[in-house]
Amino acid sequence: MERDDIFGEKKVMFGDLLTLDSPVRKYEEFKDKSKLLKQLNSYLEEYNIGSSNKMNLVFFEDAVLHTLRICRTLRQPRGNIMLIGVGGSGKQSLIRLSAYMYEMEFRQIEITKDYGSRLFQEFVKGLMFDAGIDGKKLAFTMTDSQILEESFLEDVNNVLNTGEIPNLMQEEDKGKIISDVRPVVIEMKKVDTVDTIEQVFTQRVRENLHICLCMSPVGDDLRIRCRQFPSLVNCCTLDWFDKWPREALLYVSSEFLKELTLPSQEMRDNLSEMCMLIHTTVDEASQRYYD
Repeated sequence: MERDDIFGEKKVMFGDLLTLDSPVRKYEEFKDKSKLLKQLNSYLEEYNIGSSNKMNLVFFEDAVLHTLRICRTLRQPRGNIMLIGVGGSGKQSLIRLSAYMYEMEFRQIEITKDYGSRLFQEFVKGLMFDAGIDGKKLAFTMTDSQILEESFLEDVNNVLNTGEIPNLMQEEDKGKIISDVRPVVIEMKKVDTVDTIEQVFTQRVRENLHICLCMSPVGDDLRIRCRQFPSLVNCCTLDWFDKWPREALLYVSSEFLKELTLPSQEMRDNLSEMCMLIHTTVDEASQRYYD
């Protein structure tokens, strides 16, 4: 194999998206890209029918590759991911869709005026109960704009690292865990002790709670946070969202103009080209202005 066979024009794509509904999910190479696109669009359609938060996504090559990376992470126990890219590159939308495909619940915090570390810890406690006691599969997504206090990241760092947050559980919480997880431990044919129950709870939290962080590389915040909280790097798969290439922008604009009634195909192609040009030249002009 030559390097270009794998990383050149024809990108190698792997996943199990074509067999999600069958009893045995086959992890395979997608030789026929059109089949994969059809499957992704059909899942997107399904998602939009059942959701009030509709998404209008176009699956150009970069978007497909990012979706496959998120899916590969979510399909694994303890799979956590950090998506790094500027705002508006589609990070949250792709997590929503990937979580939907794997029948996971997509969860986010809702910021209110007096939202602080106490409310955040209560929210995380709820996630841990759902994942550890009920065995629900969750995709907890957090963006850098939701990190109102650095203590939020400290808690996330602890969950990534050990599956626990020190001093989070009160006596009544521990009682609830022991009584509700005991049947699971007995079913697993493990020794019914408090220590075993707590271990099983923590293990289930780590396996079922998938943490998805959406970060921007702009400025120093990401650098500082990665130094302060090493689990953000050690316990997460990192996926970098590059600037959209010209082909991607052209593909997106032509997809959006498909539905528009226009006098000729030539005009449609020219308009698509113009949308792409506006986007790229504004980008270049901004960089020149900044310099």
